[in-house]
Amino acid sequence: MAENTCIVSETRFENGLTVLTDHMDGVRSAAVSFLFRVGARHEALEWHGISHFIEHAVFKGTKRRSTLDIAVEQDRLGGNFDAFTTHEETGFVMKVVDEKIDKAFDLIADMLSEPRFLGSDLEAEQNVIIEEMKMTEDVPEEQLGEIFNQAMFPESGLGRAITGTAESVRTFNAERTQDYFARVFTPENLIITAAGNVSHEQMVALSEQAFGERPRGAQAEAFAKAAPATPFIVKDRADLEQAHFILATPFPSALDDRRYAADLLANIIGGGTSSRIWQSIREERGLAYAVGAAATLYQDCGIFAIFAGTSPEQIRETIELSVGELRAVLSDGVTEDELELAKDTARASILLSLEDSLSRAAAATAQELTFGRQISVEETLANLEKVTIRQLHDLAHEFFRTENFAFAALGGLRKQKLDRGLLAL
Repeated sequence: MAENTCIVSETRFENGLTVLTDHMDGVRSAAVSFLFRVGARHEALEWHGISHFIEHAVFKGTKRRSTLDIAVEQDRLGGNFDAFTTHEETGFVMKVVDEKIDKAFDLIADMLSEPRFLGSDLEAEQNVIIEEMKMTEDVPEEQLGEIFNQAMFPESGLGRAITGTAESVRTFNAERTQDYFARVFTPENLIITAAGNVSHEQMVALSEQAFGERPRGAQAEAFAKAAPATPFIVKDRADLEQAHFILATPFPSALDDRRYAADLLANIIGGGTSSRIWQSIREERGLAYAVGAAATLYQDCGIFAIFAGTSPEQIRETIELSVGELRAVLSDGVTEDELELAKDTARASILLSLEDSLSRAAAATAQELTFGRQISVEETLANLEKVTIRQLHDLAHEFFRTENFAFAALGGLRKQKLDRGLLAL
């Protein structure tokens, strides 16, 4: 399988900056990613939401570019420009035609090295983010996700909304924003990755010019290992046509060797249209349009979750079917055919992603962030292939336990009798 090999070149600067490149022959695209090893869970309570706020604020102008300049240049480059904040990272990614990669790099580097953080601009952006919070409240799935996270991780930054609160965001004036940015959004916490028709020498030279002389600053704030709780929450919202629920249990972390088995087990249960709960709940009984399961793997813990939206009068049956599929995995295990299908699906997804520069940049960045090294495609495929039915059985019996379950539901549920007894295995 030598043809699948991705050779990622790396350079590590004395100030902690990491530069990665993945050259792809025969393509005309180039993707560049600037990712900081800081996210919502690294924030002390008095800084709640600051990473997400900075993600927005750097678009408000630099010493060389106005807000409009940034917008016009972004459109002129014709690329896909995305910025995001998660609980563990803050990133800025652009995909362009290869001949424009230096201009894309210069734009993002300018935003992340010379943001102006004017008071009037930040006040306007505070309002934008508060509107974003209100938008989340209008989307039941997102509102439920925040309710659930807060209850499942009550003592961890994982339980806090990435956006912060209206009260915390209002405190992010020019002085506070600049202070946090200068201390934390520094080369030591930055990974720059490029993939596509790019050269490592070019990326190193651009990175040296933009960030090479900048000081290290502070490392990301250390966070305590998350300790998942087991809440059972039912929130009534009579204005909703559907009721939504999340049923979850702890799972292996992103650093656990069992992560390959965990992903495959999650996919067998609810990862696609052939999965157990999709077939049982949607295809056979028509109880839901949106239903599925997924594994979310953080650096210190993981979560397996089943989610669905259905009519309030059908929610009890939908929950019972979901728990029933977990019960069936515990009693009967999974079949060889199911495991092979999950492996085939995972393998196809990995190999197809090799054709996209944006996916390649994201993969290289994620491996550096999580493992501090690159894991080859061959190693990943080999680890997937090694997963056995016995490993899936052991995972299920360790984590699918009644006492581990966390549950949250949102919708017109006043007349529905939902209790923890529904979750008994």
